[in-house]
Amino acid sequence: MRGAGRTQAARVVTYARGAARGRLCEVARPDGTGRGFWGRARSRLSPADSMRRGERSHGGAPSKAALEEQPGGGGGEAPAALEAPPGPRGDLSAPAPAPALRRSTESEVYDDGTNTFFWRAHTLTVLFILTCALGYVTLLEETPQDTAYNTKRGIVASILVFLCFGVTQAKDGPFSRPHPAYWRFWLCVSVVYELFLIFILFQTVHDGRQFMKYIDPNLGVALPERDYGGNCLIYDPGNETDPFHNVWDKLDGFVPAHFLGWYLKTLMIRDWWMCMIISVMFEFLEYSLEHQLPNFSECWWDHWIMDVILCNGFGIYCGMKTLGWLSLKTYKWQGLWNIPTYKGKIKRIAFQFTPYSWVKFEWKPASSLRRWLAVCGIIFVFLLAELNTFYLKFVLWMPPEHYLVLLRLVFFVNVGGVGMREIYDFMDDPKFHKKLGQQAWLVATITVTEFLIVVKYDPYTLTLSLPFYITQCWILGILLVLTWTIWRFFIRDITLRYKEIRRQKQEHKYEKDKCVSNGDGHSPVPDEQNGNKLRERKFLIPATD
Repeated sequence: MRGAGRTQAARVVTYARGAARGRLCEVARPDGTGRGFWGRARSRLSPADSMRRGERSHGGAPSKAALEEQPGGGGGEAPAALEAPPGPRGDLSAPAPAPALRRSTESEVYDDGTNTFFWRAHTLTVLFILTCALGYVTLLEETPQDTAYNTKRGIVASILVFLCFGVTQAKDGPFSRPHPAYWRFWLCVSVVYELFLIFILFQTVHDGRQFMKYIDPNLGVALPERDYGGNCLIYDPGNETDPFHNVWDKLDGFVPAHFLGWYLKTLMIRDWWMCMIISVMFEFLEYSLEHQLPNFSECWWDHWIMDVILCNGFGIYCGMKTLGWLSLKTYKWQGLWNIPTYKGKIKRIAFQFTPYSWVKFEWKPASSLRRWLAVCGIIFVFLLAELNTFYLKFVLWMPPEHYLVLLRLVFFVNVGGVGMREIYDFMDDPKFHKKLGQQAWLVATITVTEFLIVVKYDPYTLTLSLPFYITQCWILGILLVLTWTIWRFFIRDITLRYKEIRRQKQEHKYEKDKCVSNGDGHSPVPDEQNGNKLRERKFLIPATD
């Protein structure tokens, strides 16, 4: 009996050592009925557990889809649930809870891990096609004698080669739907656009504007003056045929563009308060800068009724409804060929254009000074990017309806969502995300470079002094924000800390007086066996006859 007890204890110690090392360790059950396994090996997983963790059901490496949408952007997947160590009675049958690596705001994903041709990198295929195309141009095509045409084609070919490299070799971001290559493409487009902006920045004002003729011969011409404000009467009694003609004139193509833009911005920011603050702040900026740009001059009802309430407000409302549906949606993914019905296959193809998983953004700007400054910085950069849209058109002589303006907006829609997710991950988990994401870094750099181009190309417009009442309003607003910041993160914290210390002193004094009144003069003393932490003793009232 004594030897059997030592054997059982040795087995339990071996089990504990194997668990501490995190290796696969085969041990006998303490009751001698069988063998168990401990370690990081994914053993004894049920099919449901395997699907929940995004593994392949037949073992092997996890699929591309299972690795995407992780906080690290293509990093490793969460480990499977480990088997439980022996319980109080040495029972190995009860499973241990899985490690909580998923954030509370992140949805749970079920993935069967199907890795099809669609998800492979195809690096050799792209390399072969690219080599054949370059070989055809070099060996079979006669080079034209037009220098301007050859220059344009050479620049376009260089950009295409860079995009091919980036799409196949660049690091994945946090998004994987509809395909990781799609987001790698926009990352490479961000690099190309930033290089183009740097080139424009280093040109003279005349050369930079005339360079735009290489993109479109119709550019490089000064824009005509236009009156955007005009008659602001909602009901014009002087026009008997159509007294509401001012309202109908404002209902142009920019109305659905405003709605769609704020719907997509809401999906990026994922917070109602931040969207409304940015929407209202931009209208104040238009009021403040209408003396610089004529297209900021709008009627009051155009600012607050058509923009803030109807277009922006309705877009934000629809965006929040979509966010609610995405947060409640079940993210269960199956391979297309594993779905038996045609209806299920069509539904799976449609859901390929929805997120792989979902993370609810909780910005919590008032929780700490760091998050407050970060949220203020995000709002500032967002507003600066909005202003750059109008100022770039003005300084580079591009009409509002030009396709380059639309392409820039489409570009920011695609890169803005990735950048916002990377910024949130960087704020929410700085220990895991130790550096700002690549797309967020590029978006911030592009926004600053655009503003520098505006400053260089038209400093006179930017230095036009603000009206006195506008200056007073902005100074008052800045002072209010600074006052609230100082009160919330300095004065309030100091006051709460002082009240807590005072409360602790009063409790300590009360306990000491209580001990003295009970005839025991002892006070709480340090306990050396617990790291010299203060621990109050139990004071016993001596028994009396």
